[in-house]
Amino acid sequence: MQKLGIIGASYLQLPLIEKAKEMGFETHVFAWAAGDVGEEAADHFYPISITEVEAIAEKCREIGVCGVCSIATDLGNYTVNYVAHQLGLPGNSMEATRRSTNKHLMRQAFAQGGDPSPRSLLVEEGTDFAALELTYPVIVKPTDRSGSRGIYKLNSPEGLAEKAREAMAAGFEKKALIEEYAEGQEYSLEGISFRGEHHILAMTLKHTTGAPSFIETGHRQPAPVSPEMFEQAAGVVIHALDTLGITDSASHSEIKIDAAGNIKIIEIGSRMGGDAIGSHLVPCSTGIDYVGAVIQVACGQQPDLAPRGKGFPAEVRYILTEADLREFQRIQREDPARILEILDAPHPDRMGKTTNSADRAGCYLARVKD
Repeated sequence: MQKLGIIGASYLQLPLIEKAKEMGFETHVFAWAAGDVGEEAADHFYPISITEVEAIAEKCREIGVCGVCSIATDLGNYTVNYVAHQLGLPGNSMEATRRSTNKHLMRQAFAQGGDPSPRSLLVEEGTDFAALELTYPVIVKPTDRSGSRGIYKLNSPEGLAEKAREAMAAGFEKKALIEEYAEGQEYSLEGISFRGEHHILAMTLKHTTGAPSFIETGHRQPAPVSPEMFEQAAGVVIHALDTLGITDSASHSEIKIDAAGNIKIIEIGSRMGGDAIGSHLVPCSTGIDYVGAVIQVACGQQPDLAPRGKGFPAEVRYILTEADLREFQRIQREDPARILEILDAPHPDRMGKTTNSADRAGCYLARVKD
């Protein structure tokens, strides 16, 4: 039986663990022991923090894994590619991994590659914010976090230093970007790359709370755009994937499209999108086994991207407020067949307290009625 290394044991990795077992792999899961669902679901669990890359690489070498993977986490993504590099397994280069997990390095690469993305400025402790010449509005964000953590929109210099320091504190390297605000509707494109060949599987319409923190409230696939706009966006993303050097992984590319049809790349992750976008929405809307394809790529196999059934419009909805909860309860009562899966049962104690994408009060997968 082939052995697969999986980085992380949270609920995000559960679809990956279950799919690997379904495909006949023996699962070896690494994470700090915290009672997460993946600890129980794994065939073998090792209480090693995902930041202990050397220890994980040594254990994976001892086990004899055929591949190593993770989904929906930037921190785990770094570990995946480090271990793969050390063991000579398929994965992205460490340079590509750094570019796709650090927003400053990403912006630099896009500027050099001619990819359309917002102009940005790196700030850190000691920066003289009063001396910065900026055109407002701007977005302030950590250089190395995801999940809407530490993101703020500012329409004037008032509060800039305070928000920049909050963004720095939310990141691992304690630095932040101040970048121009890109106008338009936000989307993401979900893809997978194998030996440098890129496949864009789906385009997702993203809903957020808007300014100031842009916490995602829901996602819909397929995005309601024309075939021509989809092809244009896919072309922009594929060029950017080459710029970053991404060759062997899933990808989650966030873009904005303004009223004139101009595209700007917000950021690209060299891993599957979180928030059930990759693990649940892509299979619903396309019929493609996206998680299975991630495993195949990690093991050096050509990914099977043939649809396994007819796709249909679907959405992930998050419960943040009392109004969201009432809508969820209304659908349960009036049209229960629309709800395909309750991914996170409502938590009334969290209602109205969401500050980032990790602490919502509930989540469910549903068919799009219209």
